[in-house]
Amino acid sequence: MHMSTHAKRLASGPMPLKKCPTGILGLDEITGGGLPKGRTTIVCGGPGCGKTMLGVEFLVRGAMELNEPGVLMAFEETPRDIATNVASLGFDIQALARKKKLYLDFLSVEPSEIKESGEYDLEGLFIRLQDAITAVGAKRVMFDTPEALFSGFSNLQILRAEFRRLFRWLKDRGLTAIVTAERGEGNLTRYGLEEYVSDCVILLDHRVKDQISERRLRIVKYRGTRHGADEYPFLIDEHGMSILPLSALELQHKVWNERVSSGIPDLDKMLEGKGYYRGTSILVTGTAGSGKTSVAAAFIDAACRRGERCLFIDFEESRDQVGRNMKSIGLNLNRWAGKGLLTHEAWRSTQFGIEMHLLRIHKLIEKHKPQCVVIDPITNLMHSSGDKEVYSMMMRLMDFLKNSGITAIFVSLTAGGSKLESSTVGVSSLADTWILLRDIESDGERNRCIYVLKSRGMAHSNQLREFVITTKGIKLIPPYIGPGGVLTGTSRINQEAKEKFAALQRDFEISRKQREVSRKRRALEAQAASLQAELVTVDREAEDLTRESKKREQQARVDQAGLAKSRGAN
Repeated sequence: MHMSTHAKRLASGPMPLKKCPTGILGLDEITGGGLPKGRTTIVCGGPGCGKTMLGVEFLVRGAMELNEPGVLMAFEETPRDIATNVASLGFDIQALARKKKLYLDFLSVEPSEIKESGEYDLEGLFIRLQDAITAVGAKRVMFDTPEALFSGFSNLQILRAEFRRLFRWLKDRGLTAIVTAERGEGNLTRYGLEEYVSDCVILLDHRVKDQISERRLRIVKYRGTRHGADEYPFLIDEHGMSILPLSALELQHKVWNERVSSGIPDLDKMLEGKGYYRGTSILVTGTAGSGKTSVAAAFIDAACRRGERCLFIDFEESRDQVGRNMKSIGLNLNRWAGKGLLTHEAWRSTQFGIEMHLLRIHKLIEKHKPQCVVIDPITNLMHSSGDKEVYSMMMRLMDFLKNSGITAIFVSLTAGGSKLESSTVGVSSLADTWILLRDIESDGERNRCIYVLKSRGMAHSNQLREFVITTKGIKLIPPYIGPGGVLTGTSRINQEAKEKFAALQRDFEISRKQREVSRKRRALEAQAASLQAELVTVDREAEDLTRESKKREQQARVDQAGLAKSRGAN
């Protein structure tokens, strides 16, 4: 007994939906591999949102990179106009047409030239399309705004039925197609194309917020597969379309045990004497003029000395201005730029929306492949976006950098008078190391101090250190604690002078007392010597008296004996 083909498919389990890679940066990632292969995708949106650009790039990437020729059938713009429009993206579709990689066709639909008579169909379009597909061996097809046909015919029901037949015809031949359509009032498309061509529907949006243009992409529907359902920012530039996926859902960053120098030896000592962990994010916050850029530049200089490629993104100063300023502290960044180790990009934060900044940074990183990145300052992004958007952007950027193994410094400006132990954009919890720079005012002057608020994975110093910016770089002064806490600048010098004077006074007083004790000791010793001499004299006198007494007693005995003898003689 033989098993039928359908039964065999059921027995072998569900067959996954095949994908057709688009080759568009980011789109294949959020669609899980590309558009549905052998099916039709609707790309809809308002005027100027990039529908034609996406469809043309889908054809061009397929023809150039994946050996899949395509057919472009336009209903509003001629192929020559479209070729002129996409030339700014670096695409030469006319050259591809000459090489038989693309087939370009145009169907003019002018209501004044159309006369309906009886039943009609799109058989002519089928024949024309079949000839085009055969001519180049097409695997991909793009219909640019076929909705124009609706304006030429009054019987829309027949036209819709013909469109359904067209899309079934494409599916039967295994052709992957993109159909562009204008956004409707109540529907995704003006004439409801998505109702009967809904294997995949991509919605493009071009919005203006606070006078800043933003483009977004959303996959409204994708049958048979998982896909990203969020709004994704995208950018159209000289290299085509770039779509930025959101942050990864899972925290699976690779961890490095390797340490890299901060460029400031004294700061390295505060970080176990080894510096930052490679592949981590470092947040440097502080008020204006506290030395944030100098700390970041020292890190870049040290990385370039190790031969690592670096990217410096500046939202406040030009490259030449930063280069000149850093020379005053002994850092020659222009030298590294000349050697190809440092790429320094500078643009105003108000030039784009927050997502465009993120896309541009992504593209710079993918182009230059840096190992270290500095963004100075991230707080300037607040001018063009809100706190929530900046936080979301920073989270995605930090995830991207960590996944790429890039060590990054983010400079953040803290407003004067605000709580210093807070970052304006609220990303301190995302950073692995947080360095706070602050000015301490005392005795009519302000002095810089540095403090490591946190550094994950290491036993960092908890001291508040004064640092000075010299012509030979940044130096940290050993901690000095006075009666009222840490002293810096003139207060430190004055206190040191006071303590030195007090120490001298103590030394003098001790010396005076030691001399007085020595004098008293000598006096007492002299007195003791005198008494000792007097004691000797007295002892001698006593001995003399004893001897004299003994002599007298002896003489008395002699005298008595003589007297006795003389009496006896009588």
